[in-house]
Amino acid sequence: MTPRIPRLPLLTVAFWCLFGAISGLQIQISMLAHHHSWPLLVGYQVLVWSVWIAYSLAIAALVKRVPLVPPRVWAVAFHLAVALAFAALHAAIWVGVELWLKPYDFMNPTSFGRRFPWVALCQAPAEVVLYGLVALADHVVRSVARERERERRAAQLETSLAEARLHAVELQVRPHFLFNTLNGISSLIRGGRTVEAIEMIGGLSDLLRYSLDRRGGARVALVEEVKIVERYLDIQRLRFVDRLEVGLEIPKETLSAQVPVLLLQPLAENAIQHGVARSQAKGRVTVRARRHGDDLLIEVFNTGRLDPGRSQGIGLSTTRSRLAQMYPDRAGFDLVEEGGGVVARVRIPWSTAS
Repeated sequence: MTPRIPRLPLLTVAFWCLFGAISGLQIQISMLAHHHSWPLLVGYQVLVWSVWIAYSLAIAALVKRVPLVPPRVWAVAFHLAVALAFAALHAAIWVGVELWLKPYDFMNPTSFGRRFPWVALCQAPAEVVLYGLVALADHVVRSVARERERERRAAQLETSLAEARLHAVELQVRPHFLFNTLNGISSLIRGGRTVEAIEMIGGLSDLLRYSLDRRGGARVALVEEVKIVERYLDIQRLRFVDRLEVGLEIPKETLSAQVPVLLLQPLAENAIQHGVARSQAKGRVTVRARRHGDDLLIEVFNTGRLDPGRSQGIGLSTTRSRLAQMYPDRAGFDLVEEGGGVVARVRIPWSTAS
């Protein structure tokens, strides 16, 4: 695919018009004693050099068909012949415009036959050099455009790979909480707690619907995550009757913050699995959020002690991987003993839905 070169024709027109204007001003300044018309002399030079607008576009097309890089003898000979032909044609146009506009006083030529050979001979070296410079500029512009295109494609590929890795990590989360919840339902049924099992199935349905409805989406408002983690904790309270106490400390101003989909549920699940489920005593899980400067801090607290192998579990490992994929060098995740229990603390950049 040929890289796009934006605004190149417009820049070409601007360059050669400016080139002609500067040439006209230079001639006029060097001939002030002749009192030539400024607009006529400058306009004449602009008109003469505007021929190179078409030449430049033609050279770009020719260089594309017959590249000069890498250099080949026949390609160089071809472009040299074209450059000389362009020079002869430009000299003829040059003299024709002089005879038509008569920009000079008594110095203005009156014969095409006498003026043309002199202009053609004098201008030929400069025209060949200009041809080469235009070809070189075209090569540089196209090289830069190709490099930018490669960088753009590389960035797209990197983004696609990151999204694929992120999706693969997210897929690990969903079966994990599904199997754990099904095991909980199975335990309730074996214990004869049919009503609670049915209610847990309804909660599981809500969780699965939330997960499926947001597949492919990377972020949601914190308020949505809070609602679904509440539903999840309601399910767990059916399992741990009179043993699980739940707290939510979510300031209203944080509810619009954007967070990864299914961020809170794996943290809450891990808190229950390694805190409440391992003790016969009453346990507590508290979910907190607050803004800290340009960051959003989220904490999931549970009573109990820190298990050395807990951070290697699927829920926390996938959370850590997702954060690294979504916020390279901008996110933080800690699991520490604090305040008489264990705190899973997440730090992500603050952002809200536009």
